[in-house]
Amino acid sequence: MIYEEIVARIETMRRFGNRTGREITAVMLEQLGHPEAGLPVIHIAGTNGKGSVSAFLCEILREAGLRTGCFTSPHLVHFTERICVDGAQIPREDVVRLGGRLLAEEFCDGGERVFPTMFDLCLAMALLYFKEQRCDAVILETGLGGRLDSTNAVGMPVVSVITKIGYDHTAILGDTLPAIAAEKAGILKAGTRFIAESQIGEVETVLAEAAARAGVKSCRFLKPEELCDCRCEAGMQQFSFGPYKNLRMRMLGTHQYENAAAAILAAEAFFCERQNGLQEERQEKLSAAVREGILRTRWKGRMEILSEDPFLLVDGAHNSSGAEALKDSLTNLFPGEKFRFVMGVMADKDYERMVEILLPLALDFHTVTVESERTVQAAQLAELIRKKGAAAKQAEDLEAFLEGFWTGQNAGKSAGKTVAFGSLYFVGEVERIFEKLHA
Repeated sequence: MIYEEIVARIETMRRFGNRTGREITAVMLEQLGHPEAGLPVIHIAGTNGKGSVSAFLCEILREAGLRTGCFTSPHLVHFTERICVDGAQIPREDVVRLGGRLLAEEFCDGGERVFPTMFDLCLAMALLYFKEQRCDAVILETGLGGRLDSTNAVGMPVVSVITKIGYDHTAILGDTLPAIAAEKAGILKAGTRFIAESQIGEVETVLAEAAARAGVKSCRFLKPEELCDCRCEAGMQQFSFGPYKNLRMRMLGTHQYENAAAAILAAEAFFCERQNGLQEERQEKLSAAVREGILRTRWKGRMEILSEDPFLLVDGAHNSSGAEALKDSLTNLFPGEKFRFVMGVMADKDYERMVEILLPLALDFHTVTVESERTVQAAQLAELIRKKGAAAKQAEDLEAFLEGFWTGQNAGKSAGKTVAFGSLYFVGEVERIFEKLHA
């Protein structure tokens, strides 16, 4: 099979298997000879910020001289984005080779066949590839939740990170923040070093109690007041965190300060565990790696400016917490301005609340139907927005709309900045069209 056929087969696999992801992956890893064995893992869960923390951490570890594998999801444009080593995406020929092997395998447990999902196959492919590449560190981002997630079958990580927790996938994870937090905390295991971003009180309590029950080696909660001198100058954000002064980053958004700090703490914990403490010489090396790694980090689809003139920013704010972060970031970066929003979201998200959060910053909305069976129809979304008191139109053809945008037919220069946000699948489609129109 060729690359396109392999990817098409993987992408059409069922979303949920006949067992939990953790159980299916455990069976797969056993049958594959445990490719995860010996891989030093940093496991990252949370509602928002997982991908950004992964990106920061990957660059820090690379700058420190470690060969670093990174597994994230979903991809925005290219399937190969999911599996990277030292920032380079897995080659297509390796997707064909490893994907063909996995698709040809029948995975069984005690005579009963188990059926991997797309995510299970992607994770297995990543672990096989990272093993072949002899990675010094492997970053694994959970797919959904934590306790029953496929990545939770990989064994004890060196470091476990939990980013911001908010409302998402409530039908599966629970409809209260403590319930969701308990599911995320299911990644914690005895002996791991635990890093958590700041949380509301009841969530922090759940995580701290779960850490104590699990018997983690250390537990560190970030506090917002630890971040200081936060500012944006010349298109870059700057901040200080503990001994790391005047760090600069290209990643935009007020939430990225804490994501970067979480990555720094995770890197410190990783080196402390793997190298028996941080002596002065190692601390100096890590400090240099932190400074350069934070500066180098880029992460597609997260507060990413695709075009300055006309202005287009894309952001994967796909739930109410993400919408709050987007609002705070836009207010901070462009004080006093209003925006033309292009929105495409899934029906299982709190999209009404997302609209309410961004209404004060809106000139108008254009709505898009995302290519997914879970999508909210553009007409339905536009009608909801109009009932909230804002102007809204549905864009029947996203590519035609964006082409008109860049040629000036859909937005004049004085019409305000345009921000496309919502589902990462939608943001990926915007990125794909942007690449096509600017090839």
